[in-house]
Amino acid sequence: MAQETRNAYGEELAKLIVENKDIVVLDADLTKSTKTIEAKKACPERHFNAGIAECNMMGMAAGLAASGKTVFASSFAVFAAGRAFEIIRNSICYPHLNVKVCATHAGLAVGEDGASHQAIEDVSLMRTLPNMRVFVPCDQYETKAVIDYVAKTEGPCYVRMGRGKVEDVYDENKKFDFTKVDVIRKGKDVVLFAMGLMVQEALKAAEEIDATVVNVCSVKPIDEESIKELLASHKEAYTCEEHSVIGGLFSAVSEIKAKTSITTPVTPIAVMDTFGESGKMKDVLKKYGMTAEHIIEVVKK
Repeated sequence: MAQETRNAYGEELAKLIVENKDIVVLDADLTKSTKTIEAKKACPERHFNAGIAECNMMGMAAGLAASGKTVFASSFAVFAAGRAFEIIRNSICYPHLNVKVCATHAGLAVGEDGASHQAIEDVSLMRTLPNMRVFVPCDQYETKAVIDYVAKTEGPCYVRMGRGKVEDVYDENKKFDFTKVDVIRKGKDVVLFAMGLMVQEALKAAEEIDATVVNVCSVKPIDEESIKELLASHKEAYTCEEHSVIGGLFSAVSEIKAKTSITTPVTPIAVMDTFGESGKMKDVLKKYGMTAEHIIEVVKK
């Protein structure tokens, strides 16, 4: 069943805030859009709306975390990772505080909101920060598992989620291990490393090109050993991400390869150092090559 990862976030957060009295939720005037409204309904006394003031919200999150709370702070990815970057850097990551920056409406899939709201550099920004963990779940079940995982993990975490509906890759019985990449499908000569909604597209493409499909949900820390093994055991590798080619999954995999003698070429399928544009989600993703058809075309070439 198709579901929005932001909806899954709201559902899981509403459950956790009831179970854990130390959890506090902050939002920047987008409670309905980010779905933290579900946590507000469950425990209104521990949900605070900071208004359209993302930098202030991250400062509030830092103060609450320094007081012993586990803080979930949410906004659109372009504001959470972009506008509030310096506060996250100096007030959250530097002192290693227990803040979970859960950003929704990431990537080109924001669609009609256009380039100003399509965060395609957020993973890159968050990866650069010492002490920050970065997660990009692909469907509702992985999102819920990630939210549960970061709630129990000490220190700063960034979780990237989308606006539109995505098909299920997993089901409620899946046991996740975020210290490892997940090899969802085994193929022959080609390996597709994917994150977020590109996992679904990679799986569709793999049926035609007989590729191994690897879900890389934890982009930082990343499972270096498994990626090395997968690179060494395939003739060609591709990274599939709804993110800039700079600083995201392609960069992460290439950084691992660069430290070895592995010669397997790595080709990016990503946003190629450009801004997006306004349009229907499916149309924008198609134009920028975020589809199974484009993956197949690139691999066959």
